[in-house]
Amino acid sequence: MKKIKVLIVDDSAFIRKIVEDILKKEDSIEVVAKVKNGKEALDYIYKNDVDVVTLDVEMPVKNGIETLQELMQTKPTPVVMISSLTKEGADLTIKALDLGAVDFITKPSNIFKISQDEVGKDIINKVKIASRVRISKTGSIKPHKRIESSIKKSLKENRISRDLGGSFDTIVSIGTSTGGPRALQEVIPNLKFDIKAPILVVQHMPPGFTKSLAERLDSLSQINVKEAEEGDILQKGFAYIAPGDRHLTLRKEGSKIKIHLDNGENVTGHKPSVDKMFYSLSELNKYRRISVIMTGMGSDGAKGMELLKKQDNVYTIAEDESTCIVFGMPKSAINLNAVDKVLPVQKIAHEINKLMEV
Repeated sequence: MKKIKVLIVDDSAFIRKIVEDILKKEDSIEVVAKVKNGKEALDYIYKNDVDVVTLDVEMPVKNGIETLQELMQTKPTPVVMISSLTKEGADLTIKALDLGAVDFITKPSNIFKISQDEVGKDIINKVKIASRVRISKTGSIKPHKRIESSIKKSLKENRISRDLGGSFDTIVSIGTSTGGPRALQEVIPNLKFDIKAPILVVQHMPPGFTKSLAERLDSLSQINVKEAEEGDILQKGFAYIAPGDRHLTLRKEGSKIKIHLDNGENVTGHKPSVDKMFYSLSELNKYRRISVIMTGMGSDGAKGMELLKKQDNVYTIAEDESTCIVFGMPKSAINLNAVDKVLPVQKIAHEINKLMEV
């Protein structure tokens, strides 16, 4: 059986050794080399075959972002980023995912915890998933129709003053996991500014990273994008991203719908869970619901979408295998006959706009 050849890139000898020791526990993985910066990494990759690169975000000589950018343009290779749990680390990780990294691993605040079983299994699992991903030459995704930032700001300010508490009869929801930040960047920035619906998003991510993702998407989008907060009142033209350690659920209060962030048990192995969001939406059956499942490992969202599909006023979309980093989540929903339409990621925003008649 052919082993997965992994190159470890980190400026810390200690981290290089720990990651190597973790990966060596898996028979299907072979650590072929360890290097301390991006320049050494690229030199090695250009001369040798590598299946997966684990790449530190912050390094001297050539950092992780610069290295990833060059690698994706010259010799596209699956990359798993290794990020610190800081605001800067989260922002850089979101940028790395935009540039083509498959996934990321966070360094625990206590660096010695990185060798613990749970963290170790996560690293092994993500390397194995990355090895199965086909990477093509790529750059940052750009929205189909870019709006000048000054016009976009004016649109957002007008929306806030005009539509605060405005009524709507449709709720859009999107669930995704591995490959999701990049997929969301194909969808959210291409939703029309005058869309008459709120948009709910569950992206599997650790705490802290969802805020950076929301800020990144907001900077690119015609609509407003924010990390969801307890008690947020749903407004049309706003997208709400579930925080990395809370389920996103909804509560009807009079004529308004408020967000409730649930700190309960994991659902379908995750918190936030797409299933949990869809289950909550199923209770709002007087509203039209447009629900989407995109790229991701596993089956989160499939059962929730199946429940929604049995109700009236529901339209469901799954991302096509051709554009998924990992087809697991959409495939699970499709297999349950819970999907009305299967579309490549580039066509999902257009389909939502069309359904919303904007």
